[in-house]
Amino acid sequence: MRCPFCGFEETKVLDSRPVGKGSSIRRRRECLRCEGRFTTYERYEQNNIRIIKKDGRRELYNRQKLMLGIVKACEKTPVTTEQIEEIVDNIEEQLRKSGKSEISSSEIGDKVMEQLKQIDQVAYVRFASVYREFRDLDGFLNAIKELKDN
Repeated sequence: MRCPFCGFEETKVLDSRPVGKGSSIRRRRECLRCEGRFTTYERYEQNNIRIIKKDGRRELYNRQKLMLGIVKACEKTPVTTEQIEEIVDNIEEQLRKSGKSEISSSEIGDKVMEQLKQIDQVAYVRFASVYREFRDLDGFLNAIKELKDN
C-alpha cells in the first residue's frame, strides 16, 4: 500500500478490525519511511450494479457518490463518519442480497432516508430536500410531519 503522504510503498498494519457487519475490514497503517498514519478499507467487489436515474439514464453504482450525498446531509450534525459508513455498508449489503443487476436511484434514496430517520432528524430533512426536490416550504413541512408521525 502506497503512503498517501510521501508515496513510499512499504507500510505496516497497526490494527485491523471488521466493520459493517463483517462486510469490510478497516486497517490502520503506518508508513515505514515518514511514519505517517492512515486508514484503508478492504471490501467485497461489487458486481457492476447499475443505477437507473430519474431521467432513465443508467450508470454504475458508485460508493463514493452515495457517501458524498449522505456526508453533505450530515454536515454540522453529530452524525459520525462511522455511522455514515455503516449506512452505506447496510445499503450495499441490501443491494448484494437482492441479486438485482439494476436498481432505481429512488429505491436507494428511500433506503438512505429510512436509515437517516433513525439516526438524525436534521440530516433526514436535508437529504429529503435534495432527494425529493422540494420546491417550496410545503415539502419541508411534509417531511417534518412525516418525522413527527413516526
